Amino acid sequence: QVHVVESGGGLVQPGGSLRLSCAASGNILSTNAMAWYRQAPGKQRELVAITTSGCLTNYADSVKGRFTISRDKNTVFLQMNSLKPEDTAVYYCTADVLGRLGLRNDYWGQGTQVTVSS
Repeated sequence: QVHVVESGGGLVQPGGSLRLSCAASGNILSTNAMAWYRQAPGKQRELVAITTSGCLTNYADSVKGRFTISRDKNTVFLQMNSLKPEDTAVYYCTADVLGRLGLRNDYWGQGTQVTVSS
């Protein structure tokens, strides 16, 4: 079994910063891509940033230059700077995991709320 747990959300004023963390643990042989998604009220879930096992990264246009994704083995971080009210959403982490039984699957965390408001 694999667990994915996010942390670091909260309330921040416009222009402020937050750092999200996500750790994958359990029956893991290797972790391939890890990514952050977000879902705002009334909107579809969208990809925010993704990093591969080779540390290649890609970002949504709306966050380029403000957010930075990084990883350390099975942990991924999202540094969010210059936050805007439109960044308000539940942020989800996902990990593409190869388990010790040879099965590959995507695992999702429960999500962490980020609210940008004055």
